[in-house]
Amino acid sequence: MAEYIHQNLSVGRWFELSLCEQLGNVGSEVGRAANWRRKNQGEQSEKAIERGMELLDLTIADARWAGARRKELCRARELIKDVFYGDNQYHDSPEALEKYFFQFALAARRNN
Repeated sequence: MAEYIHQNLSVGRWFELSLCEQLGNVGSEVGRAANWRRKNQGEQSEKAIERGMELLDLTIADARWAGARRKELCRARELIKDVFYGDNQYHDSPEALEKYFFQFALAARRNN
């Protein structure tokens, strides 16, 4: 079994959350990474984006999100990697990613 940062989530709890809750949590880490990046704290930003990518990978692995949903999740992963690790070929920004994921956090809160 892979070594996870989020040990408790990787063994089942994550798969009990709604898609909005999962993506809202991913967005929290993306927001932290963006915030640390703005403060020129590269190591902290890197740790946050690693946590966010792990959560997104767990979401992608969730059997409930097959088909078009999984395709969009993989696209979101590609965009995050491009913004934080790549050449930003899609001309996106950490702030745009924050806005995207924040909508899921709002929806999750509204539905609870």
